[in-house]
Amino acid sequence: MSDESQELGITESKSHKPGDWYAEVVQKADIADYAPMGGFIVTKPRGYALWERIQDALDGWFKETGVDNVYFPMFIPESFLEREKDIVEGFDPEVAWVTQGGHDELEERLAVRPTSESIIAPFMADWTRSHRDLPLRLNQWCSVVRWEATETKPFFRTKEFMWQEGHTAHASDEGAWSEVWTRLGQYEKVYEEVLAIPVLRGKKPDHDKFPGADTTTTVEALMPDGKSVQGGTSHHLGQSFAEAFDITFVDEDEEEQTAYTTSWGLSWRALGALIMTHSDDQGLVLPPTIAPTQVVIVPIWQEDTKEDVLEYSQSIADDLEEAGFRVELDDRDERNPGFKFNEHELNGVPLRLEIGPYEVEDEEVTLVHRPDNDESVEDRDEIVDAVDDHLAEIFDKLYETAETNLEENIREAHSPEEILGTIGQHGGYVKTPWCGDEACEEVIKEKIAAEIVMQPLEDEGGESSGEVPEPDHDECGVCGDPADEIAYFAKSY
Repeated sequence: MSDESQELGITESKSHKPGDWYAEVVQKADIADYAPMGGFIVTKPRGYALWERIQDALDGWFKETGVDNVYFPMFIPESFLEREKDIVEGFDPEVAWVTQGGHDELEERLAVRPTSESIIAPFMADWTRSHRDLPLRLNQWCSVVRWEATETKPFFRTKEFMWQEGHTAHASDEGAWSEVWTRLGQYEKVYEEVLAIPVLRGKKPDHDKFPGADTTTTVEALMPDGKSVQGGTSHHLGQSFAEAFDITFVDEDEEEQTAYTTSWGLSWRALGALIMTHSDDQGLVLPPTIAPTQVVIVPIWQEDTKEDVLEYSQSIADDLEEAGFRVELDDRDERNPGFKFNEHELNGVPLRLEIGPYEVEDEEVTLVHRPDNDESVEDRDEIVDAVDDHLAEIFDKLYETAETNLEENIREAHSPEEILGTIGQHGGYVKTPWCGDEACEEVIKEKIAAEIVMQPLEDEGGESSGEVPEPDHDECGVCGDPADEIAYFAKSY
């Protein structure tokens, strides 16, 4: 390998140094770079294109289910935050404050939004008068700041991050719960159908739910290094925010009622999960559903065959573009085919088409899969259908690998020693009965930095999200007290 190729390629190992490997993939695949201020990143065009694909999918689903996009100021007056005491207490260490504007000290501190319930809720109250105004469904795409973030890692944990936050008001508790399930299902769908990552649906324990919420539901994704990622959360807020901000309405009987509210959000942490789940020691690996370039065509020629090879390659590129595929024809003169192969592997292009004089002569195309270098030859006349089939096959390979990792890494344990030993040796999820006392989580967290990332829940269909049979024990796996709850312990990002 040339010095240039070595510089281009990944030097760290995913299995031995996943943190260093991840940082190198993010930078060398041109996804992001580090900002001059600690804890912030610069998202490069290829990285932002990935975020836009997630946005496009979710935004379409939101709008199909009655959501309107809005935008609220990034600054929140301190008096607004204080109207919901749980928000203040829950986010206090994370809030960045603005105390001066220009040369003048502000009369009231302004918070840089850590979340927007406290500024959106008052306007929801103004916009809600009658039951006919409900349900009210709002969403904004924006960034938020959580200043307390330490041990930052691009996309997984940064002081500022991109996300969407939905806020809704409903006439009934049932309506609010229906909203919670709808958004949780859409988060599950974006992970499984766009990112090729299977997830578990669950709820957060009460001590870890969103400040002020009745219930926080979550989708959790398991990374190859055995850590869990909180993929997206959907909160049933009950009436606490509606009471604090006076979100009331007149019902059909002309009686004033207090609304029920929800909030829900998914951040670019999903990009961290995408990179960590599928990528390898050659670089980024992307499912075709989200890849900015789905197919790269690399022509291989000598001077006497260049014209024929390029003309043949261009005709294939034209056909694939017309069929709706995202295609790049890499006809650069200054780079040899080997360099191009390495570069497109590093950048995660799912499918490579190699075209040389033999392919032109035989009216064929050689196709190579990015995840495993699986190679096949297809007829030129059938290339559009063949590419479609191969991209679907690549998606299935990635999903199945991630699904196997998840299924093989949910284990049961019934004592502190078993929990600690299982997580220490295998990582993944350890499922155990739990008495509900936060102190039992602390026993595990203090020794191995693992916590309760979720509990199985019964959704609107009455089906448990637990992926393995419920333990037949009824004693807490930590303290031995009676237990009627189940907890999934794991290390997490």
